[in-house]
Parts: sequence; structure tokens; C-alpha cells
Amino acid sequence: MTEPGFWDNNEEAQKVIQKSNELKAVYDTFHQLEVEAEEVALLFEMVKEDEKIDPDIYQELIEQLQELDQKVQQYELQMLLNGPHDKASAILELHPGAGGTESQDWGSMLLRMYSRWAEQHGYRVEMIDYQDGDEAGIKSVTMLIEGLNAYGYLKSEKGVHRLVRISPFDAAGKRHTSFCSVDIIPQIDDDIDIEIHPDDLKVDVYRASGAGGQHINKTSSAVRITHIPTGIVTTSQAQRSQFKNRDQAMKTLKAKLFQLEEEKKAAELAEIRGEQKEIAWGSQIRNYVFHPYSLVKDVRSGYETGNIQNVMDGDLDPFMDAYLKWSLSK
Repeated sequence: MTEPGFWDNNEEAQKVIQKSNELKAVYDTFHQLEVEAEEVALLFEMVKEDEKIDPDIYQELIEQLQELDQKVQQYELQMLLNGPHDKASAILELHPGAGGTESQDWGSMLLRMYSRWAEQHGYRVEMIDYQDGDEAGIKSVTMLIEGLNAYGYLKSEKGVHRLVRISPFDAAGKRHTSFCSVDIIPQIDDDIDIEIHPDDLKVDVYRASGAGGQHINKTSSAVRITHIPTGIVTTSQAQRSQFKNRDQAMKTLKAKLFQLEEEKKAAELAEIRGEQKEIAWGSQIRNYVFHPYSLVKDVRSGYETGNIQNVMDGDLDPFMDAYLKWSLSK
């Protein structure tokens, strides 16, 4: 006989319940789509059999078809999120390339784009580290995008993003090319064991910079942790407490070390299979062209759109969908 409180206190039991709820949500969504598809089919039959089409009914049919199409595409996208960490929240890092103000401004544009995307999908955004640019934009940003499937969607954004435009900082109005690296890391569960020796860490504290209130530049609350064996550096300055910043920097470090091990395993497996595939962080993945024409094109999936303003306002789902389908065909 099961002891009282077993399902509430047993960690493994909670995982089973969570998985059961996830599968039920998938089934319920599919069943709802079936019902809506039948309703649209009935409405279509009414319109087809009517000798004189009622404009109102026809318009209703068009709207229902469009709504159903969007829901089906979203459902298909969710079904593609079957990786081991796809359901996790994501840590997103932006690192502008060489080019000073140009690249730093491009970094701030990408920050706005991802913030808009997260807001549109109901995700919670927490700024972990923010470094202002010298004149405009950003030097670097680390933020947590928290919510179900955040990593699954955002993993498509990992790589170098290239911008071509007429520079607003160039009085001669010349065309400039800028680069910004985007890194995406799954936020790992606390129960995943990552061994870190204290002797392998160098911990620095310093005064926080940027927006954050009156404590900024008055207390040494910001924390930088360097993992000496790998050279990985993580920082956090968003919290007022040095303790909380250290905790967040350690969580980010653990996530990076975990991902590093995953990449090593993938590289070893590729070598065993004989795949001539480079596993690298710095490959260019997408071009954003503002001039002499408007185009955003993903160099992996081939998906492209001329509506660059929508993309910069956070309309990234088509790119993510195309990437997930492309990755299945590899």
C-alpha cells in the first residue's frame, strides 16, 4: 500500500506525473484540432452547396481556415521539440564582434528582437548580465528566458548573425557589415550532477554597471567566475546581493560545462560514424540585409523573408520551424 504523501514527496513520482501531464496536453491539443477541422469542413460544405454564396459565411470560412492553419503549424512545431533539453528554459548570450559601435548597436537590435519574441510567447525574461557599449548598443548581454520549450525554440538561433546596412553612425552614408554571436544554453536541472572543484575556480567581485538602481557602483555585488581548466567565464550583476549573483553565475557555469560535455560526445559520435561535420560555435547562420534590398535569410534551412521589420519585431517562428524541419533531414 502506498504511503500517504508518496506522490507529493517522491521526486521520481513527480517526474512521472509531469510526463503524464505533458502527454495528456499533446493528446488534448490534437483532439481539439480534430474537432475544429471537422467544423471547418462542415462550413466548407455549406459554402460549396450554396448556389449564392453568403459573403458573411464565406468570410467566416476564410478566417477559420487561417486560424486553424496557424494552430496546426504551431502544433507541428511543438512536435518537433523532442530533444533531451528542448523543454528547458534557455540562457541566451549576445557577443558583438569586432567593429566597435556598429557591432554593438547590432547587438542591441538583436536583444530587442529576442525580448520581443519572448514577450509574444509569454516567457519570463531575466537579465543576468548587461554591459553597455562604448557609445551605443551593448558589449555583451546574458539573460534567462524562462518557460516551457524556450530552449527547444531558441536553439535555432545559436551562431553568428550578420547585418548589412547603411550605417547611422557614418556621416558618409556608407554600407557596413556587422556581426554578433548568439549563444543558447539550456538551463539544466539542479539534480544533474556537474562536478566542479573549488580549486578550478577564480572568483572576482566588482561593482555592477548599467541600469539597476542606487546600489550600482556603490557595492561590489557583481560576480565573475572563471573556470580555469576550460577558460569559461560567467558573470552576473543583475541582483543586489553578491550571494545571489554568485549563485546565478555558478548555475550558468554548470550549464556551459554540461553543454561542453554534450558537444564532446556528439563530436566523438560523429567521428565514429565518419561524418565530416564541423561542430563549432562560430558558424554564420543568418544574414540580415537592410540595403540595397530587404531580406533575412537563414543559410542552413534556406528560409527567407523580405519583411525584415517583422523579424526585428520578434517574428522568428517561421525561422525556428524551418530550422527544426531542416535539422531532421540532416
